[in-house]
Amino acid sequence: MKSLPFVPLLLSILAGVLAARAADALFVAEGFTPPGSFTLGIEGPAVDRAGFVYAVNFDREQTIGRVSPDGHAESYVTLPDQAVGNGIRFARDGTMFVADYVGHRILRIDRKTKAITTHAHESAMSQPNDIAILKDGTLYASDPNWKTGTGQLWRIGRDGKVTRVAEGMGTCNGIDASPDGRTLYVNESLQRNVWVFDIARDGSLKNKRLIRQFPDHGFDGMRCDVDGNLYITRHGKGTVIKMTPKGEVLREIDVLGSKPSNLCFGGPDGRTVYVTEVEHRRLVRFRVDRPGLEWARNR
Repeated sequence: MKSLPFVPLLLSILAGVLAARAADALFVAEGFTPPGSFTLGIEGPAVDRAGFVYAVNFDREQTIGRVSPDGHAESYVTLPDQAVGNGIRFARDGTMFVADYVGHRILRIDRKTKAITTHAHESAMSQPNDIAILKDGTLYASDPNWKTGTGQLWRIGRDGKVTRVAEGMGTCNGIDASPDGRTLYVNESLQRNVWVFDIARDGSLKNKRLIRQFPDHGFDGMRCDVDGNLYITRHGKGTVIKMTPKGEVLREIDVLGSKPSNLCFGGPDGRTVYVTEVEHRRLVRFRVDRPGLEWARNR
């Protein structure tokens, strides 16, 4: 029996539709860079306006790698002295800020010249870990002390002035601010808590309150989308959770490796999440339904 002449055409169209849907499947992770592209210190990450993804410790310690939108990775800069980077953020003008946990400081990298300078230094920092950036360029840094299981938070003004705004915390790690800039979220890796603070007009923090505690596995990086939902890496569990500002877990995404360290939003529409994954020393990515806050703000 002969096939009807339009059947192959219909099958071809159907295959194209299914392929398009698969390419834009939400909350399904895939590898972005080859395994072993980075060291075990892979962290960061952050996306610039051109869509390049930056993560620390590419190929060797003390570097920052840059990955093109199609997944080609190369060395971007080597940090000075004994500096080793951790969290990365971009200001609206393209300036890159990097937490140097060895040097107790926040580094500033000029987007045009790649010149690296110290934006802020504070010897009382244990090791600045992750950083959040507000619309006006103010930074907040988490500062865990892994040996004692404690931590503190710092505010860094646009002029580089450093002020301690919280102490007596657990091992604070992931940190980000709400879309309106009035709320700061911080998680604690070992204690598995997610805290929220109100940001006062003078930049101080008040009204600390717990919005979620988990019974197992640790936390690491954290970012907000434009709706204020939190995406948090579950270090040791190999997932990223999407959680409301009130602490309700909306979904959990498998990121193809047991030790996700941090994440950021990027892609052409801000709806691609890039995750630094320690077990396989690579970046993975997945698509989401809403753009990231920092991505939208910087455009």
